[in-house]
Amino acid sequence: MTAASSGGVAPVLGTRALNRATLERQLLLRRSADLSAKDAVAHLLGLQAQNVKPPYYALAARLEDFDPLELSALMEAREAVRIVTMRSTIHLHTAEDALALRPMMQPALEREMATVFRKGLVGVDLEELAVLAREAVEAEPRTMKQLREVLLVRWPDADPQSLAVAARCVLPLVQVTPRGLWRRSGQVALTTLDHWLGGGAGERRPVRGGASGSALDATMDATVLRYLAAFGPASVKDMQTWARLTRLREVFERLRPELRTFRDENGVELFDLPDAPRPDADTPAPPRFLPEFDNLLLSHADRARVVPAEYKGRAWKGNFAYCVFLLDGFLAGVWRWEEDAKGGGGVLTIEPFGRVSRAGREELVEEGERMLGVLAGAAASSFDVRFGNVIEG
Repeated sequence: MTAASSGGVAPVLGTRALNRATLERQLLLRRSADLSAKDAVAHLLGLQAQNVKPPYYALAARLEDFDPLELSALMEAREAVRIVTMRSTIHLHTAEDALALRPMMQPALEREMATVFRKGLVGVDLEELAVLAREAVEAEPRTMKQLREVLLVRWPDADPQSLAVAARCVLPLVQVTPRGLWRRSGQVALTTLDHWLGGGAGERRPVRGGASGSALDATMDATVLRYLAAFGPASVKDMQTWARLTRLREVFERLRPELRTFRDENGVELFDLPDAPRPDADTPAPPRFLPEFDNLLLSHADRARVVPAEYKGRAWKGNFAYCVFLLDGFLAGVWRWEEDAKGGGGVLTIEPFGRVSRAGREELVEEGERMLGVLAGAAASSFDVRFGNVIEG
């Protein structure tokens, strides 16, 4: 049921209806043939980028004619950057979104610093730390080790790791290229976002917003609408999970007149854009291969719209996350790509969590060969696609 409520009880969206709606917004129900890599990154409000390859895997699953070099060129031209934002993790954003979103995430970063790293920062003046760290990374990009060494000169008794993390929290630090470039990635080296986008030599593009104010409110309102466009229909808690921010209820209430409301099967209120696509629950959903930590799996408080209850936690082992695949729109297993040392060929191993029909296996092989054709740039005959064990033990 997809009609908006008009003064009565909000319509209910079942799990499959939520699944199809979310997949459509995520460009996973139908790959986009129209969006550029930059437009897709913007539409998705960034791509999880804890490691180098996930953004490339993510767009290979979502764009019809994706070329990894297009995304790499965006980073090289400083039109896209790798920076800590949502959930205090590295994301790949367009330059414009990095400037706008990073100030919004400041409260979450400050909470992380005050709780997880508080004991290691006793006696450290954070304002002075910000000045010293900025001077260091704007003189030349620094690795985390180099940044720790600079700050330890001033605070020799502080915890080195806490000092470096504090710098990352108080300053918008980006990973400079060649880190993240396609097949050219280097070690992590950091400078400030405004310095990197300004091109250096004292020029800066200022990071917008601040801790409060009408400008930040306007950015927050716009971000709620964009979140719904990419992840909706969604609850207040869903967006809070995505951003690791609190007290977003007042923002949703401010926007309520512009939104439609629904309920999930547990009675939780969901918000959505009036004209956003909500496909029929029976719409076919092709298999898709996704990277580890893909935001599809991490951006809702209730992940049942993508993760079946019986598979909860199966894509993780300790602190390690596996690449995953979807069947019929839901998490169905994990995969691993082992590229041959010369490049171009290799082995794709697929491990389903449950029984998969012969037709389902054929679809997975076809989709896997397509993905590898995009990312490995070799003929399908170079690939060995097999079903086996990915999760050890």
